[in-house]
Amino acid sequence: MPRLWRIVLFLMLGMSVPLRSAQASDTAQGISATCERVAEYASQQSGVPVSVLKAISLTETGKKIDGKLRPWPWTVNMEGAGHWFDTLDEARAYVFQEFKRGARSFDIGCFQINYKWHNEHFSSIDEMFDPKANALYAASFLSDLYAETGSWNAAAGAYHSRTKEHADRYSARFAELRERFMGGDGEGDVLAMNAAPEAMPYGDIPEIPDIVAAMNAPMTPPKPPRVNSYPLLRRTGTVSPPLGGAPGASLFAISLDKTQVN
Repeated sequence: MPRLWRIVLFLMLGMSVPLRSAQASDTAQGISATCERVAEYASQQSGVPVSVLKAISLTETGKKIDGKLRPWPWTVNMEGAGHWFDTLDEARAYVFQEFKRGARSFDIGCFQINYKWHNEHFSSIDEMFDPKANALYAASFLSDLYAETGSWNAAAGAYHSRTKEHADRYSARFAELRERFMGGDGEGDVLAMNAAPEAMPYGDIPEIPDIVAAMNAPMTPPKPPRVNSYPLLRRTGTVSPPLGGAPGASLFAISLDKTQVN
């Protein structure tokens, strides 16, 4: 009898492993879908083609889930080091810890918004982590870049960098990933995408982020005093941010050698 129970127990444990694996996979798929849903929402609100937003999010935060590249909302690029956290709590705790250390140049969320250059457009780091707020900000900025450049490929390149070499490499990756989502665009969006591109005005501005539930205890660390803020979402006057962005390699640059599109 004891031997029989050992056999039964072994079989039960063996059956539970794939079950737990399937549950974890379902959870990961659901978390990843968060970025896709907010991309759809931001597209409806802004008029930016949904394929553009989904491709940007995937380029910025893509991670392998069940063998496929998917976006991830709890992604943090801390001074060039990429981190894909399982939960929002873990991502927030890590950013808060690094913020207390003095870190200011880090990218957050589905669209990797950089704190150093863009925090003035958000009420807190918690809001920057909010997928919907993150997506709406990215959509508005991309809309401005499209008006400036005349094509979504060029706008995507400028979203990443104003250095032509980096922008061209990013836009090529973006265009490849965008093909996955073109079926979701409306006719007007497709026509806009096919507009003739204009010359890219490469200048000295910081690189935009590369490439990855309301909380009970919101994290709102004090902002350092500023003489000048450098709003990239809405440029006014002749203010131009200085050259440079987050130190270290971007998540997009790091991924070039590690990730193949599925």
